[in-house]
Amino acid sequence: MTRTGFYPGSFDPVTNGHIDIIARTARLFDRLVIAVGVHHGKKPMFDDAERVAMIEENVTSLAERAGIEIKVTTFDNLTVDAAREAGAQVIVRGLRDSGDFDYEVQMAGMNGAMADDIETIFLAASPGVRHVAATFVRQIAAMGGDVTPFVPKSVAGRLAKKRNK
Repeated sequence: MTRTGFYPGSFDPVTNGHIDIIARTARLFDRLVIAVGVHHGKKPMFDDAERVAMIEENVTSLAERAGIEIKVTTFDNLTVDAAREAGAQVIVRGLRDSGDFDYEVQMAGMNGAMADDIETIFLAASPGVRHVAATFVRQIAAMGGDVTPFVPKSVAGRLAKKRNK
């Protein structure tokens, strides 16, 4: 049986924190589906195709090193339904701090009540990226700050282009 993990998020933009969780998750599964949430009520900085492209640019080598398949997709339904459609047995969530933990435990409980066949696991962010949040990255970029410590180089370039438009 192929063990498939499902890592959902907005990834607006993908950060070094996300890449940390993806790299570590890749060691746990045979296949990993990274799912970009498309919420019609929200206006992200990057559209869904751009977010998928940013992730794909930065996970190809991770997949090769880990020897697994990593698929990047979008979803606009319930996370548990999207995980089930992807053939995943596990939803992966990254945690930066206790605030994330409180929220994610509630979400895991709700997901578990809707789909008791899909488990949720939490990975604590590595210390070097624990402080990185996409919201802060967008704010720093919008004000012309240096985001290179927080995102992959290709993402920093995309943020600069957005700002210069």
